[in-house]
Amino acid sequence: MEPVISLTGVAAELGGQPVLHGVDLTVHPGEVVALLGANGSGKSTAVRAAVGQVPVASGTLTLFGTPVRRFGDWARVGYVPQRSTAAVGVPATVREVVAAGRLARRRLRPLGRADRAAVDRALALVGLADRARDAVDTLSGGQHQRVLIARALTGEPDVLIMDEPLAGVDLASQRVLAGALRTLVDEGVAVLLVLHELGPLEPLIDRAVVLAHGRVERTVEHPAGLHGHPAGLPESPSCHPADAREPSAEPPLQTGIL
Repeated sequence: MEPVISLTGVAAELGGQPVLHGVDLTVHPGEVVALLGANGSGKSTAVRAAVGQVPVASGTLTLFGTPVRRFGDWARVGYVPQRSTAAVGVPATVREVVAAGRLARRRLRPLGRADRAAVDRALALVGLADRARDAVDTLSGGQHQRVLIARALTGEPDVLIMDEPLAGVDLASQRVLAGALRTLVDEGVAVLLVLHELGPLEPLIDRAVVLAHGRVERTVEHPAGLHGHPAGLPESPSCHPADAREPSAEPPLQTGIL
């Protein structure tokens, strides 16, 4: 099968400083790939390059077989950035925030029956159907993260990319996320995750790709047993500050990545 995401010899820079050095990575339909590594290893830069937020200096990066710079069908890509504040302080209900994920497909047209059904399904997948009418600001941190994941799922993507989805999330929410991902993977959705630890997602991971100093150090197939801080991860004392502190800005709405 053609890869959903393919990086071949990809190099990238942030602020003129090299961050990725010849990274090779593929994700196929229905596959769950985790990017692991110490802070500053290049994990977030790799996924931000995959969604067009960081330009590729050299090498080849394709989405669904199309070079990322020419890719335009962003409705097929669901993206949940790290430490997103997209819904913080917004006077909106859970359902309204989640429904924004349909903009990539509907643009400015009113939501139709299929759109409303997609919103309902996304809310159910993340276990928030009973909180749909509540204000976002009344939710816990874990529930807020689940809202943002539901927003990405509402677009019915073929690939879901999440940067540190477990960071600051309670165990109950982590388990809900694991169940939602299992459902999506069974439907053929590809998943690329940036993680510091596998947690409840461990049984879902097909491959763990360990980055160190912007390079692929090793790949582990079906990484059972990598609990907590994965065994053998480099503690990169010379990490790239630009990568460690890179912003997690939301991509512009017109790209369709929500």
